[in-house]
Amino acid sequence: MNAAMPGRSGRTLAGLLVRGDRLLPRREDWAHVHLRRDLTAGVMVALVALPLALGFGVSSGVGAGAGLVTAIVAGAVAAVFGGSRVQVSGPTGAMTVVLIPIVAAHGVDGVLTVGLLAGVILLVLAVTGAGQAIRYLPVPVIEGFTVGIAAIIALQQLPAALGVDVHAEKILVLTREALHAWSERPTWGAPLTAVGVALGIVAMARVRAAFPAALVLVVGVTLGNALLADRGKPALATIGSIPSGLPAPRLPAVPWADLDTLLLAAVAVAALGALESLLSATVADAMSVGERHDPDRELFGQGLANIASPLFGGVPATAAIARTAVNVRSGASSRLAALTHAVLLLAVVLVVSRWVAHIPLAALAGVLVATAVQMIRVSSLTPLLRATPGDAATLLITAAATIALDLVLAVIIGLVAAGFFAVRQSAASARLSEIPLDDREHQEGDHHEEERRLLDEHIVAYRLEGPLFFAAAHDFLLELAEVDTVRVVVLRMSHLTTVDATGAHVLADVIGRLERRGVTVLISGARPEHLAVLRHLGVPQQLAHERHLFATTPEAIAHARLHVARITHDPTDAPSATTSQEDPA
Repeated sequence: MNAAMPGRSGRTLAGLLVRGDRLLPRREDWAHVHLRRDLTAGVMVALVALPLALGFGVSSGVGAGAGLVTAIVAGAVAAVFGGSRVQVSGPTGAMTVVLIPIVAAHGVDGVLTVGLLAGVILLVLAVTGAGQAIRYLPVPVIEGFTVGIAAIIALQQLPAALGVDVHAEKILVLTREALHAWSERPTWGAPLTAVGVALGIVAMARVRAAFPAALVLVVGVTLGNALLADRGKPALATIGSIPSGLPAPRLPAVPWADLDTLLLAAVAVAALGALESLLSATVADAMSVGERHDPDRELFGQGLANIASPLFGGVPATAAIARTAVNVRSGASSRLAALTHAVLLLAVVLVVSRWVAHIPLAALAGVLVATAVQMIRVSSLTPLLRATPGDAATLLITAAATIALDLVLAVIIGLVAAGFFAVRQSAASARLSEIPLDDREHQEGDHHEEERRLLDEHIVAYRLEGPLFFAAAHDFLLELAEVDTVRVVVLRMSHLTTVDATGAHVLADVIGRLERRGVTVLISGARPEHLAVLRHLGVPQQLAHERHLFATTPEAIAHARLHVARITHDPTDAPSATTSQEDPA
């Protein structure tokens, strides 16, 4: 025993090393480079990403500079090591939602520590192959989560959009406080600016999606705000100074006393990062011809990106669906486009950071509100809301939980809701129906017809269809327990699709009730895999005799007629159902 253990551990370690080797960059990653198209796409993505990176940095509470650093560092690392050729990573609204309470409770170093821990968790998920699990996430949960995130991003911008200075961890509390503060001293400059920027971006997206409307509008508002300030007129609040270069890498000051709390936060950040990145990669696949992402490599790239970003003062990052979509629509064909976007943002930090400091917060709020609006795709939501009541309820429950609760908890609640409605729908397909007795020897005018009819009045055959499991067992089996005026019940089980422990347990209970009332129960056509479950739960033990299991329904009916006709018979002569076959009846 002890000698075998090192060998087993060695094989496990070797398997992990082989998997880890498959996660590393390969030469073929750059086989699809199309220089002109990739450089053009990189420029377009950088123009879109600049105001978003600034906005999400401010919104997270860490600062606009941290948003830019995240877009540069995480964007470059994920571009090289990620699992998609066209994915663009950086700070996102969904991640900002998670980071706000962490910043409030643990400060900037707490956020950086959470980012490092989340990166390590993502690497573990990548090596263990957890990326494949995204295929099991129901579409209503994904869409509900997206709607909830969009609502949170929009509501988070209310203080900046209204020009008030309020803070709160809970989004609904923040909304109430912002509206109350503005109603006491209403001003119109910030709200009009935010609404105008948001409407301009949304309108331009319908006309020409690739046009960098956000950047143009933000520049225009910034120039107008600076002109008002120069003339001594009331001006809008601005971002303030940001770093003019990348800070030197350093490990954050880990708040060891709060490490347990930070670890839980890191799990939430890693789960959200994995979810959003894999969803974004799936969307990119659908938009690109021949693009197929590697989910485990994507988690690996995001893990390295989240380790690198905090070292330079950046916040946790994930793939960004909006920026990825712009990248694909701009013609990107390789990782060069996302890498170009990161390099251009670095140039902005090095060259024009002092001008970026004058961007009004209300303008960035408008950019993020527009982003939230564009996240909600009516063409995707409408079919889901009309599909089935379960799909609609799952979507709405997930969206509401996302707004009111923790994001990861919202996904869990959505999965539970989806599972509940799926089980309910499956249980509704379960059937217990009485079937006519199949007498293949019966001929028209047979002199035994009347005798057989009288015998059949004391025999009833039921066909069990669909799943016999915990959600369906009680409803249709308890009605079987009420059967009376018969001597033999034949249960035809060849049409069962599933049998679980609860279903088998209830079936055993029902058979026991019938046998105690003097009703003989025969079972026919049970499949081998179902028969194993029935045996484990004691169903055969409830029968009058262990040989009352039959391979086919005609054999069971023939044996039932022996009982009813009171013909002396030896039960050991009954055919056995040790191996099941398709019931010919």
